[in-house]
Amino acid sequence: MKYILLFIKTLLRVLLKPLSFLPAIIVMYCILNFSGQSGIDSAQLSYKVTQKLVILASDVTDKNLTQEEVRIYTEKYHYYVRKLAHFSEYMILAITVAFPLYVYGMRGIWLMLFAGAFCVGFACLDEYRQSFSIGRSPSKKDVMIDSCGVFVGIIITRIVGFIGRKTIFAPLAKRR
Repeated sequence: MKYILLFIKTLLRVLLKPLSFLPAIIVMYCILNFSGQSGIDSAQLSYKVTQKLVILASDVTDKNLTQEEVRIYTEKYHYYVRKLAHFSEYMILAITVAFPLYVYGMRGIWLMLFAGAFCVGFACLDEYRQSFSIGRSPSKKDVMIDSCGVFVGIIITRIVGFIGRKTIFAPLAKRR
């Protein structure tokens, strides 16, 4: 029975480990989909998101903003929501790229360098690709914001991996 369980665990690892890259592929597809939008479509989408956030904040704080006040706040924070979206999507990309590398045994500075270079390179290519979309242009500022998101994502992955190794997966590490 012990050997059957060991075989099943080994089989699951062999089958599931390569699938750990699937979230990164999905996130890259989503990023490319967003950057492939025209300038007008992208601005409208982020404006709607900003507007919903302002309304949500108004409801949570019981401010009961008027439509005019919602419009003013939406226009005021629209730029920041767009930049936060850049930061967030690349932070998620870095986590989805770094975690499978971590699972495959890449640690320390090599994890940071490889995952970071991959994600920042993807950000550069994405900005270049964006220049072919109507009403869009590449921005070095966006690449810098994306890079900050990548850095935070890799740090989060390292922290979670370290905590996991010291707590949940400590028995597995001792067996090796």
